[in-house]
Amino acid sequence: MSPRTRLWLVAVGGAGVAALLVAACLGLPAFGGDRHPYGDRAVEASLAHRTANTIASVNFDQRAFDTLGELTILFAAVLGCVVLLRQTRDEHRARPEPADVAPPVRRYALLVLPVALLTGLYVVAHGQLSPGGGFQGGVVAATALHLLYLGADYRALERVRPVGRYEVGDGVAVCAYLVTGVAALLGGAAFLANTLLPHGTFNTLSSGGTVPLLNAAVGMEVACAVVVLLARFLDQAVEIEEESGT
Repeated sequence: MSPRTRLWLVAVGGAGVAALLVAACLGLPAFGGDRHPYGDRAVEASLAHRTANTIASVNFDQRAFDTLGELTILFAAVLGCVVLLRQTRDEHRARPEPADVAPPVRRYALLVLPVALLTGLYVVAHGQLSPGGGFQGGVVAATALHLLYLGADYRALERVRPVGRYEVGDGVAVCAYLVTGVAALLGGAAFLANTLLPHGTFNTLSSGGTVPLLNAAVGMEVACAVVVLLARFLDQAVEIEEESGT
């Protein structure tokens, strides 16, 4: 295929996509109006499956397949980071010296650490009931662990952050999300359809069917991914050094 032909194919395809986008935008409700058909349908579907948080229902029920794409992007980013920031042959690890931390910093960091960790876990556990969920709670829980780096030193952080286990946890969480979708298929429904579990009583922790399961899987994946990412970057900044003479 000649470059000119490829250019024409791209131009025609781009024009078609642009026409579809323009047609879709023209069909949107007027800005500032009181007609919101998608929002009304999303709320109705959320209530039908006993999910109090409509955003969680959209993420883990109505558009759970889209969330799988976001999960895959994060997993791929972590995998790329692990490969690119691995220790090379011309590098070695130097054990960091104990840090001299100011008493106020140590005191407040160690005081906030358990509070931040519990807050992250709470946000994940109540994702189907209140604002938040696996993405937000996972980030909070993962970063909470690193307050130990501020309040003590890097070696103390390493003792509570075995990177290998978090790498395994990252993969297990993604697999759990996929297995939930496959289980729905085996049950005769669509992939990731919310049909595996009873929808429960509205506004309780057991409500929402598979929404809490997928939300927990996302929380675990995000928390493990953030820990692994920070671990690789911190290793490069604190421990890994180039061999002398290279």
